[in-house]
Amino acid sequence: MAQRYCTLGCFLALVYGDKLWDVPVPSDQFPGPGKLTWEPECQYQLRHLQDGARISSVLPPNIEGHWISTGCEVRPGPEFLTRSYTFYPNRLFKALQFYYSDPQCQRPLYSLVIKGKMRLRQASWITRGATEADYSLHKVGIVFYTQDAMSNIRAQMNRTCVGFVSTGRTWAPGRLYELLSAKADRDCTAALNFTMHELSLVRLEKQYISEEKGGLLEKLYLGDIHTEISERIHYRPNGFQQPLQSALHHTHPCHVCNLIYNSDEHQPPILPNTTEPPAHLGGKWVSSQCEVRPAVLFLTRYLTFHGDNRTWEGFYYHYADPLCKQHTFTLRAAGYYTKGVPSKHVKGGTELAFTVNQVWVTPLNQATLRMLNMSRLGSCGTSGSWAIGEEQDITATGGCDVLGIRLPHTEYELFKIAQDNHGRPLLYLGERPTDGSSPSTPNKRPTSYQPPLTQCSSEPTRPSKQHQSMDLALDSAPLPQPQFWALLMLMFIMLHILRPN
Repeated sequence: MAQRYCTLGCFLALVYGDKLWDVPVPSDQFPGPGKLTWEPECQYQLRHLQDGARISSVLPPNIEGHWISTGCEVRPGPEFLTRSYTFYPNRLFKALQFYYSDPQCQRPLYSLVIKGKMRLRQASWITRGATEADYSLHKVGIVFYTQDAMSNIRAQMNRTCVGFVSTGRTWAPGRLYELLSAKADRDCTAALNFTMHELSLVRLEKQYISEEKGGLLEKLYLGDIHTEISERIHYRPNGFQQPLQSALHHTHPCHVCNLIYNSDEHQPPILPNTTEPPAHLGGKWVSSQCEVRPAVLFLTRYLTFHGDNRTWEGFYYHYADPLCKQHTFTLRAAGYYTKGVPSKHVKGGTELAFTVNQVWVTPLNQATLRMLNMSRLGSCGTSGSWAIGEEQDITATGGCDVLGIRLPHTEYELFKIAQDNHGRPLLYLGERPTDGSSPSTPNKRPTSYQPPLTQCSSEPTRPSKQHQSMDLALDSAPLPQPQFWALLMLMFIMLHILRPN
């Protein structure tokens, strides 16, 4: 069993909470959920992320109101866009999608104006914490912002919807061209691979942030977009896109939010210039949210990159629930990566290749334990020897069949570095293929991104094996009950006070 360590921050968790990352209900005599002065930043961010008392899923969700992007979004393709969706009390909705030619969303091409009706149904049987919905489209219109955009889309349209726009017609600023009309039984959206299936899966989260103005943040997660454009029309989501935020309860400060909120199809939002940070991976990065992947995977990530020798290691904490509270297993991986080169296909992105040559697995619940112990001999570590909370190296068996891991393994990746509203570095890595495969060849390299990781430490030194074991133990070790430690501390204080001089 890997040796376990406990720092001072860990000791306080033993006194005040049942698990290391749990933050108890604040009281007058206990410290609040803010960062402890001696607590490492990476540990704090993971603890803060899993503060279940501050993040809640709303079932059934009340999505009435105005929801907006908080930055320039990247969809597979790539497509660069911002979104502004309004849901009304009578179940009607109006969705605005603004498309751009650049990754900073400063050069608008066209916008889609989508109107329809949406009805929430039951909680999803597939994606925990989500609600299924039905929708119908009444109208879809398009407004062009350049003659080139109109010419390019007109050429696509006329192949499937003859006469959509006559060839000799010039661009008319602000004119709305009808793509779909339920009343006229006309639909010319196929040429754009357009679909609103994202409305078929909904999740609403509320987060209380004491440091933020207003204190309440509301996020609306809508269904994910298939990474293969040709599959979009047939795909029914089981994961999510990056969330929209409530126009009323959003992150502060957010200048972009105000721009998108006050825009419409006649005045598209043009986002401000931002300084692009250097495309430098070095440092430690942690998830900024509990991540939901297609095929019902919930996880958080903690990655370290060493720029001096281009090696990396990462912890992938897997869970059974969308709040990332119920552990299932942890993967620890290590390998190396190539020097990055600017992407010619995805503007603003950097291409490189990651190789994984070592992986360790730690089962953290009974279901995972049974699966690993029943694996075929020689296919996943030492069969029959797995135990809860004990890490096992699966490198010698070439990976683990039951977890779909093959070693060594190379993936052709995409990444970009950005900044959040407070100027903190963010790392976006390539979005995983929706079909569950991996980008193992250059032509499968991602064209969009996963949820961002937040930098919690700049360029690190090479960690020791002891430090790696500590990181893993902090997340998985079963902790004693707090009452025992509180009593022990009380006894220590009493002995100190009563000790004769």
